[in-house]
Amino acid sequence: MLYAASLMFTQFTNTNPPVLFLCDRIRHHRHVIDNDTMRRVHVHFARCAAALCAIALPLSFAGCSSSASLNAGSNQSEQSNSQQSDASHDALDKSNVPSVVDDSPHGRAVAAVNAMSLAERVGQLVMAPLYAGSDPSSLQDLIVNQHVGSVLIIGNWNSGTAGARNGVWGPGGAPPATSTLQSYAPGNNQLLMTTDQEGGLVQHLQGDGFDQMPSATNQGSMSTNQLRQSAAVWGSQLKSAGINVDLAPVVGTVTVDRASNGPIGALYRDFGLDADGNADHAKAFIQGMADSGVGSAIKHYPGLGSVTGNTDFTADGILDTTTTLDGAEIGAFNSTLEANPSMVMMSLATYQAIDPNNPAVFSSALVTDYLRNTVGFQGVITSDSLSATALGGIQPSDLGVRLVEAGGDLACIGAFDYVQQVLDGLNAKAAADSAFADKVTQSAIRVMTLKYSMGLAS
Repeated sequence: MLYAASLMFTQFTNTNPPVLFLCDRIRHHRHVIDNDTMRRVHVHFARCAAALCAIALPLSFAGCSSSASLNAGSNQSEQSNSQQSDASHDALDKSNVPSVVDDSPHGRAVAAVNAMSLAERVGQLVMAPLYAGSDPSSLQDLIVNQHVGSVLIIGNWNSGTAGARNGVWGPGGAPPATSTLQSYAPGNNQLLMTTDQEGGLVQHLQGDGFDQMPSATNQGSMSTNQLRQSAAVWGSQLKSAGINVDLAPVVGTVTVDRASNGPIGALYRDFGLDADGNADHAKAFIQGMADSGVGSAIKHYPGLGSVTGNTDFTADGILDTTTTLDGAEIGAFNSTLEANPSMVMMSLATYQAIDPNNPAVFSSALVTDYLRNTVGFQGVITSDSLSATALGGIQPSDLGVRLVEAGGDLACIGAFDYVQQVLDGLNAKAAADSAFADKVTQSAIRVMTLKYSMGLAS
């Protein structure tokens, strides 16, 4: 306001004010006026000038046009015409300014989420499971009416690529899975369809059309070029089955005896190299999947290679006493981010040297302060299965809430009976807490940004 007033006053003083005009007239006729008279006239007009300035200043602050005359002979119609002309000119100028539309995946995601109800936004933050042999219609209500935006294909699917997508007819056949599930979702907002297809002991989809993938440890013996080529083949098979995100690779580096490292080393889920070698092979795996149009999720941040218990089966939780923020193990994850994985999956273990009070998945110190703000990852952060035994002491309705409060986005759920409880908890918290609702919105934007970037939303 002060800047505008100052500018208007400057414009006024830079015009030909009446005082100066009258003084010029005096000077023009000074040959007919004696000196004494001249002095009296100058005094008189000096006083007039001061008075006029006193009048002009509030007028200029009141927003008068700089073209308006201040002498007694000015008329109001000229002032009005001038203002109308200025207004018309402004309107013309503004009409010629092109509107700026952000057509990036993020810009489109923002527009889409802004048009969603709160329940629709919450639904985008939940990944519901479909087990082998289950009827896809069991998820219909969750997808159609509660807006669940992601599905985890889990269990031993042996129906091959065609069976996983379209079903198998005849005795012992399986109903269509991925195609049916996608038919429940809006055409402009398709599902993130995920599975765990790591290789070795962790390969949920098998049968005709699927290779028998080697374990990650055996993949680690390949060159990075060979692994990328192989991953592209495996990715094309997933694509044929209707899967668009592989919840792999494992980037954890085993630092203890392999047999004692229950979640990773004992199952040969790591690449079996040092941290740098693990990162290089993880990048190759991600790039190969991307070559076939399939996204990846690196897991389990910041690593499960230094623990003994398995979070899936250990009721009293898992404590890592050695992993630090400046160690090589977490560095491998951060390096792997250069390959642009679709997601980062958070570990369910607790890391004593990072946040001793919360499992990684619920740690704002790790998720928000470090991974987002320090490392700079702004993509989708998902959980490991929130129905795992290690989190058994937490009410299911609180699980999704704690994930989002920490800065995470997508609640991966391995047990079907947890899904409704997680949804109810998120909806209740968002309805009661505007700050939490804002976090839900930001998480939904990140999920939708991923969908737009993958061609799943339009």
